[in-house]
Amino acid sequence: MGGARSQVNKPHKTRFASKASRHSHKIDKRSGKPEGSHRAAVKGARNARVQRSKAIRDQKRAALLKEKRSSTGSSSAPRVIVLCALSSSANVGPLAQDLLTFVAGGDEQLTSSTVASPTYKLRTTVLQAPYGDLASCMELVKVADLLAFVVSANSLYNGDSSSPLDEFGEQCLSVFRAMGLPSTAVLIRDLPSDTKSRQELKKAVVSFVSPELPEDSKFYAAETKDDLHMFMRILKEQRLLSPHWRNQRPYVMSEEACIKPGESMGLCTLLVSGYLRTHNLSVNQLVHVSGAGDFQLAQIDILKDPFPVSERKNSDVMDSDDNQIQIVDTFVPDPLNQEPLLVENIPDPLAGEQTWPTEAEMEEAYENNKQRKVVKRKLPRGTSEYQAAWIVDDTDDEGDDSEDDNPDGAGMVIDEKDHSEHDSDSSDVDAASHFTEKFDQESIGGTEMGDDEDLTKEQIEAEIKKIKESNADDEEFPDEVETPLDVPARKRFAKYRGLKSFRTSSWDPKESLPPEYARIFAFDKFTRTQKHVLAKVAEIDEGSSNGCARIGSYVMLHVKNVPTDVASKLCHPSRRSPVVVSGLLQHESKISVLHFSIKKHDSYEAPIRSKEPLIFNVGFRQFTARPLFSSDNINCNKHKMERFLHHGRFSIASVYAPIFFPPAPLIVLKNRDGEQPAIAAVGSLKTVDPDQIILKKIVLTGYPQRVSKLKAIVRYMFHNPEDVRWFKPVELWSKHGRRGRIKETVGTHGSMKCIFNTSVQQHDTVCMSLFKRAFPKWPEQLYQI
Repeated sequence: MGGARSQVNKPHKTRFASKASRHSHKIDKRSGKPEGSHRAAVKGARNARVQRSKAIRDQKRAALLKEKRSSTGSSSAPRVIVLCALSSSANVGPLAQDLLTFVAGGDEQLTSSTVASPTYKLRTTVLQAPYGDLASCMELVKVADLLAFVVSANSLYNGDSSSPLDEFGEQCLSVFRAMGLPSTAVLIRDLPSDTKSRQELKKAVVSFVSPELPEDSKFYAAETKDDLHMFMRILKEQRLLSPHWRNQRPYVMSEEACIKPGESMGLCTLLVSGYLRTHNLSVNQLVHVSGAGDFQLAQIDILKDPFPVSERKNSDVMDSDDNQIQIVDTFVPDPLNQEPLLVENIPDPLAGEQTWPTEAEMEEAYENNKQRKVVKRKLPRGTSEYQAAWIVDDTDDEGDDSEDDNPDGAGMVIDEKDHSEHDSDSSDVDAASHFTEKFDQESIGGTEMGDDEDLTKEQIEAEIKKIKESNADDEEFPDEVETPLDVPARKRFAKYRGLKSFRTSSWDPKESLPPEYARIFAFDKFTRTQKHVLAKVAEIDEGSSNGCARIGSYVMLHVKNVPTDVASKLCHPSRRSPVVVSGLLQHESKISVLHFSIKKHDSYEAPIRSKEPLIFNVGFRQFTARPLFSSDNINCNKHKMERFLHHGRFSIASVYAPIFFPPAPLIVLKNRDGEQPAIAAVGSLKTVDPDQIILKKIVLTGYPQRVSKLKAIVRYMFHNPEDVRWFKPVELWSKHGRRGRIKETVGTHGSMKCIFNTSVQQHDTVCMSLFKRAFPKWPEQLYQI
C-alpha cells in the first residue's frame, strides 16, 4: 500500500534540537567553517556601537557640566535679568530696587545695577525695559539671560480691564517671540493680602498670559521677601537658555563706558568695561558696537573683578577708598594676524580693460571658425554671396508671409530653453536709457515720498492716497503697465526681454551687473565658509590662539577710530540701554547681498514698497536698508520681483548689508514722524548669495478688435508697426488661457494680426510678459544713531 505515496516523517523535531545541530547544514564549502562564525564580527560591531554611544553621552554630560560651571560658578558673568512691564499699570522701578536690595542682602543705597550675593553665591544684573520704547526694549532683550515679564493684578482686582496685557504688551510679546526668546518668567505684583483672592487672581493671570509664552515659563508672586527668595533660589539652579545666534559670538555688555580722545580729528577711542560672555574674545578680532558699526580693537585690559562673590557684603569695591582700576593683564593686537576692517571692496577701474589677443588665441579662433558648420539657406535665384550677407533669416514659420520680415533686421530675441538670452542692441539701450531711468524712478517700487518740509499737508495726503491706490492696483492687476504714446515701446522697454519659460530658461547671473556689485563680496560655497569660520571660534575657545580674553573675565575694550559724535551719544547719561560690543566672526564686516524670508506684521497696515528705507535688526546689528521684495520659488533659480510686501504671505527681501551667518532672526522697523518706530515685518536670514536672480515682470495688454476662430486683430498693445515687428518673437497669452504669437502688422497705428492655439473670445484680454533683472538699492547711510 505504501509505495511512492507513503507518508514520510521528519527525521527530527527542531524544537528538541540544539542550535549547533540546526545550523550544521550551513557550512561554507570554501573554508569548511560554519557560516555562524560571523557572529563574533557582529558582536564586535555591536560593542563598537555601544562604546560610541557611551562616548557621545559622556561628551554631552561633560559639556553640560562645563556650561553649568561657567554660568553658575564664582568666576561666571552676572546673570542679566530684564524686567519688562506688559501694561502701564505694572511699575517695574520699585520691583527692580527691591530685587537688587534683597540680593545684596542689605538696606544700603545701591549705585550699580549689578550686585554680588554671598548668600546665593551668584552675581546678578537687573535692568528695566522702558515702557513704551520698543527699540530700547529690543536692545535689552538681546542681552537678557532671563526675561521677566511684570504683570499687575490691579486691573483684574479692580475690574478696570478684562486682561492684564495692553496693546504695547502684546506687541512686545509678538516681537520678542520673533527675535527668539531667552528663558522667561512672569512676576505678578499688586496681589491682595487675602489668601483666597490671591490664589484666584494668580490663576487668572496665568490663564491670560500663559498662552503667549513658552510652556516652560514659570509664574512667581513678587510681593514679599519670601517670594523673592523663592525666585532667586530657583534662578540659581535653573539652566538658562539663550538664542542660537547669540551663542555663536562673544559679547560684552557695558558696566561703564567712556571716551578717550584719539589722535585724529573727529575720532576717539571708546572704552567699554564689562564681563565677557559666551566665548573667548581675541584682540585680533573685529568688533561691532550696536548702532555704531564695525571697528578694530586697540587693546584689551583684564581688570580686577569689581563684584567678587567671596567678599563680604559690607566691603563694597565700588565705594571703597581704593577705587583705582587694577589691570591684571593686557593684550595688544598683532599687526600680522589682526583682521583688517574691510567693509566694501575697492573696484579696479582697469579690471575690464580690453587687451590685444595673443597669436595663440588668434590661431585658436581661426581653427574654430574653420570647423564651424556652414548653414545653407534658400536664396533667390541670382543672389551673390555679398547680397546674401545682408539677408536676415525669416522667423515666421509660414513661407508666404515675406512681407512680414523686418527690413532693418531688428527684433527682440526670445530666449529658448537651452540658449542664452540676448538683450537689445547697445545702441538702442543707450538711446533709450533716459526713458528707462525716468520710468524706473516713477515706478511703484522705486518711488520715494518727497521731504515733508517741501510739501504741503494736502500734497502729503495726496501722495499717501496715491501709494495706497497703487498697492490696491498691484494686488488686483499685478505687473500690468501701459505702453506710452509718446515713446516707442522698443526704446521704452529696451532693457526687457521675453522668456520661453520662467522656470527653465537660462539667465546668466554675471550679465549686466550694476556698479554696486563691484563693491561687494561673494563666496564660492557659503556653507563651507561658515563651517571653517565656526571652527576658528572653537580654536579660540580652546585657548590655542594668543591674546585671548577668557570667558567670564572683567575686561576693558579699547575700540579705536570711533567717530566722536557717535561715541558721545553712546555714552550720554540719558541713554537707557547699555552699550553692547560683540565680537564678529570672520568676514562679517564685509558687505554682500543678503536674502531674508520676511512676512508683514499683523499690526502694520500701511503699504510697504520695494526699495523703501527700513530699519533691519539682525542679531546685535541694527542698520538701514532698502530691500527689494521677491517671491520665494523653491524649484526655480529665478525669483519674481514684488512691488509691495503684501499681507498674509512670506516673501524674500534682498538687501545690501554686512554678512551675517545664519540662523538669525529679523525684525523690521519703520520710522514714523514724531513717534516711536513701528514694527513693520518679521522674518529670518535665508542665505547670502549675490548671484540670486530677481526678475521684474511687466505685462503689456491689448484687446481683440475682430475675431475669426484662431485669428484676431489686437490693438492698443503697441502704437506703431515698428514696435510690433520688434516684439514679434515674444509669445502671447490671454487671460482665458490661450497661447499665441504675432503674425503681422495691420495698419499704421500698432494693430496686429495674432494666431492662437484655440478659438479666441471677443471679451478676452491679450497679454505679453517681459522681464528684466532687478537689484536692491544701496543705502545712503548704513548706521544711524
